[in-house]
Amino acid sequence: MEQKGKQDIAEVVAAIYRTESRRVFATLVRLLGYFDLAEEALHDAFRAALEQWPSQGIPCQPRAWLVSTGRFKAIDALRRRARFEPLDDAADTIDPRSEQETAWMDNDVEDDRLRLIFTCCHPALAPDARIALTLREVCGLTTEEIARAYLAAVPTMAQRIVRAKAKIRDARIPYQVPAREELPERLDAVLRVVYLVYNEGYSASFGNSLTRGDLSDEAIRLGRLIVQLMPEAEVLGLLALMLLHESRRQARTAPNGELILLERQDRLLWDSAKIAEGIALLEQALNSPRFGPYTLQAAIAAVHAEAPSSGDTDWPQIVGLYDVLMRIDPSPIIALNRAVALAMRDGPAIGLTHVDDLLAQGELANYHLAHAARADLCRRLGRIAAAREAYERALELARQEPERRFLLSRLQELARHPGGER
Repeated sequence: MEQKGKQDIAEVVAAIYRTESRRVFATLVRLLGYFDLAEEALHDAFRAALEQWPSQGIPCQPRAWLVSTGRFKAIDALRRRARFEPLDDAADTIDPRSEQETAWMDNDVEDDRLRLIFTCCHPALAPDARIALTLREVCGLTTEEIARAYLAAVPTMAQRIVRAKAKIRDARIPYQVPAREELPERLDAVLRVVYLVYNEGYSASFGNSLTRGDLSDEAIRLGRLIVQLMPEAEVLGLLALMLLHESRRQARTAPNGELILLERQDRLLWDSAKIAEGIALLEQALNSPRFGPYTLQAAIAAVHAEAPSSGDTDWPQIVGLYDVLMRIDPSPIIALNRAVALAMRDGPAIGLTHVDDLLAQGELANYHLAHAARADLCRRLGRIAAAREAYERALELARQEPERRFLLSRLQELARHPGGER
């Protein structure tokens, strides 16, 4: 045990909560069998840590202490409740054996958090519900963050999560590791979850920081576990995609936290080891006849990673890859990225035509990056008034402070050069 002051302990507990709470939660769900019971046990365990650690010291294995404490507090709560109410199903699901005896009984999936992701992706749940529930309960994303990833309204997403939890409860879906032959049917949803977690880490929905390194690191860690479990093409492709994007992390922001666009990044800051690993995984994935959208996106990221400078980027190849991606996995955001690539290959006027078409369709009307792309293309064409209007709309929609500061700086630049046609 390590002795620290009360304030120091509170800071340590807060840090452990940020980094370990969802792993503790995942293990508690497996041991207790219910989301709500595990969530209550999680908070009881951290409350106990705040009360006991100042006098007893920080345990050598804080996560194990929290799991054990949360589990026993849940058992005590159920026993107290049973004195006044009939014993419910939740009490029957808890195994009274010690944590050490029950922690790793199933070797099919070695990680509790990954195990719970597969469990939440049960085929009895609708695909969107599986992903939303996992992101909220397992990965700790807020409903607002999940809604942003889906380009959906927050109330709609909240209802989807509530319905998914009710479905698990009412259908009595078991919290257990699927048999190995059942894993493939859940793989698409699991990969989608990991991808969305990484995206939130790579570009946070809102707040003072451009990125959330804890989410990016966790997504990559889970990606590596899935590769060990099922080294299929799209699993390799997703891990390659995350590593290639992650290689640019240090170059994406200035020391003061300001956003640096891809074309202005110092490529010497890119992580060459991650690029090499990502490209090696990509090559393995491309050798399979069954690769899909994650592998294609990784191939696009690899073109950027291999270009010695922004001016040397092979935009025709990138447009070609987006063309294939649109055929097999069309989406408004992929179409927007393709429009930006077309602008780089064929000129801003062509790109603007495609962006305007997408905005007219309505699905990207509240997506700030679509308006930011339009603003940049108008700026490059000298259409200053239109650029200003689009930047202002993007600023209304943006919730992340570095992006908002970047958009404001572009508006200030336009104010200094008010000329140009509308």
